[in-house]
Amino acid sequence: MARIIGLGAVLLGARPVFAQQDVTGGDVRRADVALRGAVAQAVRPPFDSVYEALQRTVRFRQVALSPNGKRVAWVESGSPQAGANPGGSLIQVLDLTESEAKPVRVTVCMGQHSCNESSLAWSPDGRKLAFLSEAGLGGQVQLYVADLSGGPVRKLTSFKGPLSSPRWAPDGDSVAVLVIEGEGAEHAKGPTGPASRETGVVQESHPVRRVAVVSVEDGSHRLVSPEGLFVYEHAWSPDSEQLAITAASPPGDANWWVAKLHAVDAKSGRTRLLYTPRWQLAEPTWSPDGKHLAVIEGLMSDQGSNGGDITVVPVAGGKARNLTPGLKATATSLEWVAPGRLVFGAQVQGESALAAVDPVKGAVTVLWKGPERVSTGGVVGVSLAQDGVTSAVLRDSFTRAPDVWVGPVGEWKPVTRYNAETQVPAGPVRSVTWKSDGRDVQGWLLAPPTAPVGSARAPMVTMIHGGPASGVMPSFNPQALLLTSQGYYVFFPNARGSFGQGADFVQANRRDFGYGDLRDVMAGVDTVLASAPVDPARLGVTGWSYGGYMTMWAVTQTQRFRAAVAGAGISNWQSYYGTNRIDTWMLPYFGASVYDDPDLYSRSSPISFVKLARTPTLLLHGERDVEVPASQSYEFFKALKALGQKTQLVIYADEGHGLRKPDHAKDRAKRTVEWFDTHLPPLHLNGAKVATPLR
Repeated sequence: MARIIGLGAVLLGARPVFAQQDVTGGDVRRADVALRGAVAQAVRPPFDSVYEALQRTVRFRQVALSPNGKRVAWVESGSPQAGANPGGSLIQVLDLTESEAKPVRVTVCMGQHSCNESSLAWSPDGRKLAFLSEAGLGGQVQLYVADLSGGPVRKLTSFKGPLSSPRWAPDGDSVAVLVIEGEGAEHAKGPTGPASRETGVVQESHPVRRVAVVSVEDGSHRLVSPEGLFVYEHAWSPDSEQLAITAASPPGDANWWVAKLHAVDAKSGRTRLLYTPRWQLAEPTWSPDGKHLAVIEGLMSDQGSNGGDITVVPVAGGKARNLTPGLKATATSLEWVAPGRLVFGAQVQGESALAAVDPVKGAVTVLWKGPERVSTGGVVGVSLAQDGVTSAVLRDSFTRAPDVWVGPVGEWKPVTRYNAETQVPAGPVRSVTWKSDGRDVQGWLLAPPTAPVGSARAPMVTMIHGGPASGVMPSFNPQALLLTSQGYYVFFPNARGSFGQGADFVQANRRDFGYGDLRDVMAGVDTVLASAPVDPARLGVTGWSYGGYMTMWAVTQTQRFRAAVAGAGISNWQSYYGTNRIDTWMLPYFGASVYDDPDLYSRSSPISFVKLARTPTLLLHGERDVEVPASQSYEFFKALKALGQKTQLVIYADEGHGLRKPDHAKDRAKRTVEWFDTHLPPLHLNGAKVATPLR
C-alpha cells in the first residue's frame, strides 16, 4: 500500500445504415449491426471485453529521476492506486536507496473525485519535487513544492491562467514556469484542444505565454520574458542567470513553426536573439559551461513531435554548427551531461535509440538501440542523473504495456510492474523493409493472435501515422490491438516524410503531399502481401490527422482498399488553408501560400479526385477542432454522398483534434472495428473459409 504525502455482446459487422449522417456528438447512434454467427464468434473475443481489458492498463505520462539518482518520480493514471481519482492522474515517488521501499504518493488532491497532478521538476539537490496540480476550486492549475524529507506540500502560485513546464533553477532558489494571463487566457487550450466558440466581431488579439520566475521561499514571482513573445520552451543556464527560450510573436498556436532562439536575463528581462533557424526548433539545452546552446532543428509538422539534427549555437555570438549532418536517424531529445558528451534520444528506422555526440568533433556513439519505445513521457529520450550513467525511462512495445525502469542506459530494471501481467491480443511483430522510388522504406507488421492456417488469408488494415513528420515505433497501441484481437493484421508504414532515416527522408514529401507517400505505402502493402497470409481482396486503410488525409487521398487514387476510416482528415488543402488556425505549418511544406500557388494545393487535395472514390469510407471528427476543422470531413462526406458512395460522418461534441472523453474514444474504436468488419469480414477458421461476400 503506497503512503501519501499531501495537504492537512460481440459486434462483428453487417447491415449498417451507411448513408446516415451522425452529427449528434456524444450521443451518437450506432449502426445496426447483426452477428455473423457461431463460426465467427468462436475465433474472436467480444470487442467490449478486449476494450475494457486494454483500458485497465496503467498509463504513464512522465518519469523523472532525481539529479542525485536516489529517487524516481512518475505520473500515472488508470492504476488501482488512483482510487478515487478516476479520469485523473497522480504522482508517485520511489526511494531507490532502500531495497524494500514502496512508492509514496505526493498530492494535494486529497478527497477530490478527479484531479490531475503532473509536470515533475526535481530540485538540484534531489530533496524537493515541484509539480502542477489542479486541486482547488475551478480546476485552476497551480505550482506546488513537496519536501520529500517530510512536511506538507506548499502551494507557491495563484495564477489565473494556464500554467505549464516548471523548471527548477540550478541554484535551487526559484522555479520558472510558463503562464498565460490576461484577456483570452481562459480559452487558451493549445492547437489540439477544443476551440472556444467565436461569435460577434472576431477579434485579432491573442494571449501571450511568458516565463514567470517563482521564488521557492515565499512564492513571489516576476514575469521576465517580453510581452510581445509567445514562449514555447525554456531552459535555465547553469549559473541561474539566464533562460534560453524558443519564442515567436503571437498568435502562439500558429507561430511555433517560425520560433527563434533567444536568451533572457533572469533579473532584468533583457532579451537577445541568438539564432534564427531555417526550419523548426525544439529542446534548448545549455552546455555545462553556459557558453553554448544545443537545439534540435528540422522540418517538424507538430509542436511536441520533435525531430531533426542537433545544432549548437554559441551564446556570445558566432556561427551555429550542425553536429549531425547526414545522420540516418532523427534526434528527438537532448541532455548535455558533460563538456564533451551530449546525449540524445532518436528514432532509427522505426526503432528507439539513445546515443551520445561529441559537441566539438561531432562523433556519434550509439549507447542503446532496440525495437521498442523508451521515453520520459513523450518523444524518445531518457532521464539521466548527474553522473550521466544512472537513468530512468518508460519502456513499452507493441506487445508490452509500459512500466517504469531504472538503471544504467541499456541495463534497466523494472521498478513498477503494474502492467507486467497484461495479456496482449496480438501475434508476432516484425519490421518490414522495401524499396520505393529507389528509397529504402521501413514499416511494422503486427499479426493477429492466431495466424491463418493452410491457404486461408486474413484481412489487413494499413494504419498511416499523423504528422507527416512523425514515425511509428513499437509502442503499446490499443487501437491496433483491438484490430488484431478481431483477426486483422495491422501494417504501419513509415513512408517518406517520416522520422527515422535522416533529414532528407523527412523532406522527401515537400511540395508532393500524397503522391510519393502513397507510392511508398502501396509498395509496402505489396511487400507484406508477398510474405504474410493476408488477403489482397480484404485490405483496409485508416489514419488520424495527416493519416486521415492520407486515407482520404488513398480512396481517390486506388481501389485496392475495400474499406477506409479517416479521422480528422484534410480533404481540400485550399479551403483548409483559410479555415485552420495553424496555417504557418504549411509554408515549409508547400513552399508558398495558397494565394500564391493555388494549383499546388489543389493538386494534392482528395476533393479534386473524389469522383474516382469507390471505397466505403467512415469519417470521424471533433466538433471544435481548430488544427483540422470539421468542415474538412463535412466537405468530403457531402461529395461522397452526392456521388452515391457508401459513407458515414460522425462528429464528436466539444472535442478538439484528439478525442479526450472516454465515451467518445470508445465509440471511435468500436465504430472503426464495425466498419472494417462489415467490409472486410473475417472469413477463416482453422483454414476453412466462411462464404460471406465482399460488399
